[in-house]
Amino acid sequence: MKTTEPTQSAKIGKSILAVIAGFILVFALSLGADALMHALGIFPPWGEPMSDGLFALAATYRALFGIAGGFVTARLAPRRPMKHAVILGVLGSVAGLLGLIGTWDKGPEFGPKW
Repeated sequence: MKTTEPTQSAKIGKSILAVIAGFILVFALSLGADALMHALGIFPPWGEPMSDGLFALAATYRALFGIAGGFVTARLAPRRPMKHAVILGVLGSVAGLLGLIGTWDKGPEFGPKW
């Protein structure tokens, strides 16, 4: 009996979809958690300054969401799961850097500019 091996283009497509799925998961969880924190009054209204502790809270749950996204990406990857998770991390870092550059000097004049 002959088994059918997926074609190279099918593997590449699955790899791309695995990374996209992880990225969408992290993005959706992060935005959803931020909106929930604002709606519950844990975070101040949008555009108002937050305390360092609240930034630490946001960074913590976003890091956990990043780990979850890497896990999903690795599970969906057709091969070399760690490579796919690292690619997701690099793309997330690039997206974060572009967001930082794009919003530089756009907010209220408080806090450090880093």
